[in-house]
This record gives sequence, structure tokens and C-alpha cells, in this order.
Amino acid sequence: MEHVIALDVGGTGMKAALVGADGALLYEARRPTGRERGPDAVVAGILDFADDLRATGERRFGQSAVAAGVGVPGVIDEARGVAVFAANLGWRDVPLRALLADRLAGVPVALGHDVRVGGLAEGRIGAGDGAGRFLYVALGTGIAGAIGIDGRIEPGAHGSAGEIGHLIVRPGGPACGCGQAGCLERLASAAAVGRAWSAAGGGPGADAADCAKAVDAGDPRARAVWREAVAALADGLVMGVTLLDPRTLIIGGGLAEAGETLFAPLRAAVAERITFQTLPDIVPAALGDTAGCLGAGLLAWDLLSTDSTEVSA
Repeated sequence: MEHVIALDVGGTGMKAALVGADGALLYEARRPTGRERGPDAVVAGILDFADDLRATGERRFGQSAVAAGVGVPGVIDEARGVAVFAANLGWRDVPLRALLADRLAGVPVALGHDVRVGGLAEGRIGAGDGAGRFLYVALGTGIAGAIGIDGRIEPGAHGSAGEIGHLIVRPGGPACGCGQAGCLERLASAAAVGRAWSAAGGGPGADAADCAKAVDAGDPRARAVWREAVAALADGLVMGVTLLDPRTLIIGGGLAEAGETLFAPLRAAVAERITFQTLPDIVPAALGDTAGCLGAGLLAWDLLSTDSTEVSA
């Protein structure tokens, strides 16, 4: 059975799958990223994981994978297949596509940004299926986005399109690691909500999920924290709507797990800010933590389609 290798590399864990031509997850596995061992060990771990997946495919399906796709965090040069920089993994200028292709006996390899890869899956086979144009926003430790156009993700001229988390929504606000101040991710990410709730009364170690529970329980301090985060998020999303005119806004990541505790006030806040723009549908992501693997699989199958088109042309 023809299949591809799909790898979703995160700061703490790696999710992987063998994916069929119909998008089915034929086999799934997980391993720790092992970033505490340093960037060289992380790269070695990725290569070993991919090689083990290749061997698993041969045992189960009688043939090697026909391609591989991998999503990684940080700054990616997709054209050259280089992982340029990732603060949470400590690497710089890693020729990951070439390393993987060599380890996998020369099969074609596609490299993509982890959030854009997840957005590809959500837009094509998840919550954005049929939307045509969408903006996927992941609310996790930070905030990042993916711009979807007709089933594909727009990377931008320099590979950084969709960085909605670094829109300045509160000028002069808290300093951000990107060098700016008042960035959306410093105010409305899951990590930001957790910090704010911890300081407002949630106590040490409180996180966004704890804040959402306190909101549901009617705690006025939690509700104040939540209102501020939702207001900042709505401001950032309206900027995205104004620039991109998407049909659908897909919201994923840890904060989206709050469900209607987030989505009900968020839809209302975005609607209040809309004037001449067309209000898009605002929906939760549908694929959960499988989005990265599914998107990496789609990248790999797309690569084969592109290669065959180029050959036939």
C-alpha cells in the first residue's frame, strides 16, 4: 500500500504517522523531542524516528514510503528545505530536508512550518473544508497563523506570512520576545491568559484552563482577565479580516479548548468591531492534535503531485 511518512515536531514531543493516499492515518507513534539534550540530539532523534517509520511501513505494507513531510517550529526556508532558527529547539540553519532525504534513501521530502502545516490540514480536510479562503489561528504558548487560499497555505515572500501573534494590539504594552511591545500573543495566548490569571488570584501554576473554569464558575477576577484577552484577540482578528477578507476564521490551540467560554464572547467582540468588512464564520479547529501529522502527510502527497506534474510537463 502506498503511503507517506508524516512528522510533526514540537518543543517537547514529536507526533508521527504513516498516511495513505486518502489521508487515512495508517499508523501513529509519538516520542519526546529531547530538546534538553541539545539541538544535534534533536536532529538525530528526528532522523531516527523517520527511519523507524520507514522500516515500519516496509514491515506492514511491503514497501517503503514514497515521500515524507515534516512540520517544525521556528523560521523555515521552505524553498531550500532549511530549518533556519527555532528558539525552543536551539537550532540554526539545519538542512533538514537534505538530511531526511539522505536517511530515507532519497525519497522526496517536504519541510514546512508547524502551524502552517496544521492550518493546511484544517483548511483542506478539517474545519475550513470548502471555505476557499481562511485564516487559521493557533492560540497556544504563543499565537501563530496560517493564510489559506484554495486549499493551499500562503508562506509569504520570506516564509513568515501569518505571524498574527506579532500584530501590535496594545501599543506600549508588555514587551515581546520579538522585540516589539504590545503584541497579540503577549495578551491573548494561552500562556498570557495563564500568567494574567495567576497574578489576578489564580495562584502559582495557574493556567488558561484554570482561568476558563473560574470564568464558568462566575469568578469576577477571572472574568476580567478573560474579557481583556478576548478584547485583544478580537482586535487582532479584525486586523486579519481587514487585510485578508477570509471566509472562515479557524481557531485552534490550547485556548480554543475552552469551547463556547471562548467562542461566544469572541464572536460577539469581533462582530462589534466590524464596520465595512464582511464578518467571517468563526469556528473551532476540528482535527485536534492530529492536524500536524495530517498536514505533514498532505505536504508529502502534494510534493508527489507537483513532481509528477513537472515531469509530465
